[in-house]
Amino acid sequence: MSIVVRILSLGWVMMMIMSITNVADADISSNLLENIAEINEEGPYLGIVVPKTFELDPLLRSSNFLPHATIPQLDYAGRRFRVGTLENRKVIAVVSGNSMLNSGLATQLLLSLFKIEGVLHFGVAGNVNPQIKIGDVTIPQYWAHTGLWNWQRYGDRPGDALAFESTGDYTRNYGYLNFAKYKVGRLNGKVSDVWYPDNYLNNVWYQPEEIYSIDGEPENRQHIFWVPVNKHYYRLARKLEDIVLEQCANSATCLPQTPKVVTVRRGVSANVLVDNAAYRDFLYSKFKAAPVDMESAAVALVCHQQKTPFIVIRAISDLANGTSFIESSNFSSLAVQNAVKVAVKFITLSLNEMLTLDAAQ
Repeated sequence: MSIVVRILSLGWVMMMIMSITNVADADISSNLLENIAEINEEGPYLGIVVPKTFELDPLLRSSNFLPHATIPQLDYAGRRFRVGTLENRKVIAVVSGNSMLNSGLATQLLLSLFKIEGVLHFGVAGNVNPQIKIGDVTIPQYWAHTGLWNWQRYGDRPGDALAFESTGDYTRNYGYLNFAKYKVGRLNGKVSDVWYPDNYLNNVWYQPEEIYSIDGEPENRQHIFWVPVNKHYYRLARKLEDIVLEQCANSATCLPQTPKVVTVRRGVSANVLVDNAAYRDFLYSKFKAAPVDMESAAVALVCHQQKTPFIVIRAISDLANGTSFIESSNFSSLAVQNAVKVAVKFITLSLNEMLTLDAAQ
């Protein structure tokens, strides 16, 4: 494909994105198109998506990151894409902002605008697994969006069909939350499998996402709940478990144990900040999850639909149990430091493996 054709095609993609995101007064300048074309000519890149600026800043300030010589950043649709190299690997990093919508949109923009060969998402998170501690860095194999529900009408029981279940829109395959189980005073506050019909909120059933694959038939939906990270990336991640992490946020604030890198089975995301011990325990008992956040599953779903390899690294800053603000205030900086350290090491490993494969060919 010629550069002219590539630029015209890219311009069309950007105009379509602009119409979706309602970017005001955002005519695409010829300079922007030329910069994108120049960046892509030097690709492909590893895309880096981070929820907050304070999570990305330590990486940008580190000696490992070198900005692009002529186009260190590119601003589009309210996002700033930082272009450079990290441990000699070409990268483009973007801050998404909180929430599933923001992280999904930032990831899609990244993949639509630039030549991206894979995505690394990292940041801090809460934790629902009692074996995982603050400061630990988790790398899940699967991610799920646990904020898509079918709220069952009062009086129906788990054996009764959900609204629109018969049409294939909803399912009872992934379990439910029964609000009556958490009524104060029930069985000394313990969660039980006993059925309690005396709560108008009844049950919410967790639902899979609808996805539309880029190489599938248009408007042919598929359903997925647990989204797998790239197998190759996950295999590399297992080599990170011997990294020595920081234990102290400062001279006066240290953890009682040395944090560790842990590859875990599952992580969950939703547009919910979890700071509730009962729901924390439910998420672990129902899904056997570890990190809980508001972004990772959206990154996973977009990458999965776009057939782009991805992995997620989340450092634990709080235990999501009612003391999150205090814990995060004390240890979020430590968690970020550990997340960045593991992310950089992952990039180094992936680059070394790429060079080894190139040499073998």
